[in-house]
Amino acid sequence: MSWGTRFRIRQFVRGSLWLVPVVGGLTGALLGLAAAESRAYFEVPDAWTYSAGTAQAVLASVVSASVGLTGFVVTVGVLIVQMATGTFSARYMRIFYRDGLLKAVLAVLVGTLTFSYSLLRRVEEGSVPSLGVTLAGFFLATGVLLFLVFLNRSIHRLRPVAVTALVARAGRNSFRDLLRDVEEADAPVHVLDGYASEVPPTLVVPSLHAGAVQALNARGLTRFAHERDCLVVVRPAVGDFVPEGAVLFEVYGGQGLDDAATRSLQSMIVLGVERTIEQDPAFAIRVMVDIAIRALSPAVNDPTTAVQVLDHLGETLRLLGTRGRPARGVDGAAVSSPALVVRARSWEDIVELAFTEIRQYGGSSVQVVRRLRALLRDLRERVQPQYRGAVDDELARLDATVDEHWRDSVDLERARTADGQGIGGPTSRSTAAPKT
Repeated sequence: MSWGTRFRIRQFVRGSLWLVPVVGGLTGALLGLAAAESRAYFEVPDAWTYSAGTAQAVLASVVSASVGLTGFVVTVGVLIVQMATGTFSARYMRIFYRDGLLKAVLAVLVGTLTFSYSLLRRVEEGSVPSLGVTLAGFFLATGVLLFLVFLNRSIHRLRPVAVTALVARAGRNSFRDLLRDVEEADAPVHVLDGYASEVPPTLVVPSLHAGAVQALNARGLTRFAHERDCLVVVRPAVGDFVPEGAVLFEVYGGQGLDDAATRSLQSMIVLGVERTIEQDPAFAIRVMVDIAIRALSPAVNDPTTAVQVLDHLGETLRLLGTRGRPARGVDGAAVSSPALVVRARSWEDIVELAFTEIRQYGGSSVQVVRRLRALLRDLRERVQPQYRGAVDDELARLDATVDEHWRDSVDLERARTADGQGIGGPTSRSTAAPKT
């Protein structure tokens, strides 16, 4: 099985809402058969015994309750998704339907349904699976408790700051995984502006269908380059949308570059309907920015939400700026075989993505510009020295934005002040009492 197929299977399993509940239902049916047969091997205490009529009534009630609760869980989940995507970003859905707790609730309830139904068919006068009846009640109670936990967590996640924290955590985890993959892939060369060579490629690998690049097998591509003594250039970056027939790989030099090599390279890149966060931390930043600028729209007018997004956005950029490896441009003469060349976002690209739209839409909010200034100043002190130029440039752009919006305002001085809370926090301004 190829790396690309395994990646797609993992994505399918993580994103499927029906797979885990189906497994739970099959497990419940098998446990029901085992519980029905267990009465032949040991007897339960008298306190756990039921008459045939009582057992049938209990199991029928558990079956109906499981069906009703399953429908209720699905309804609540749909309502939560509708509210969250309408308020924050439609791209939040991808994180919601991967929620393991939601799948666990559905699996327990569906499993309880099949468990109880398989037992109900085996209740006879003089032959009652008492242990199974007790377990059915226990499973139902477990499903109800899990549902309450799920409901509590989902309601709390309807807060913008909770959604932002969830996305930011996913983005930081993606960045750490990406760093580990790069290190294990024998440090492939990162190129900013494309790879140019006067020598034509030995092999060009096209895309078989259109889609967004979701992931690359960096270790596999590096191994391919070493085994065939060639230079592999990946043309699209992770997150790019490529049309059908577009160039995915260019191979320079090497041996044994036949149809099998083409298929091998095509199996090491995954195209999908949309971007994912797995190998694309910038997509997490994109989602957080979407939440912030939606809060800054005139229809919502909630700058405090944008400030809370900036809190978690700043934490993500601090991680990127302190642990990131600077990408460097290369040309055809700068890289020798075997090697791997991939496109990567520069620190300047990340800063532009994180702050440009928030500054653009929040420039008229004193709360947003003050928090943004405090974040950029803190970021400048923490990131690697070679990254400070981009932060300085963003500070200069913030000054220009503040002047544009506040030049003739009595609050110009306040808009130029850095405040870690946006407005209302302790600042470094003079505390002298105003003149009267």
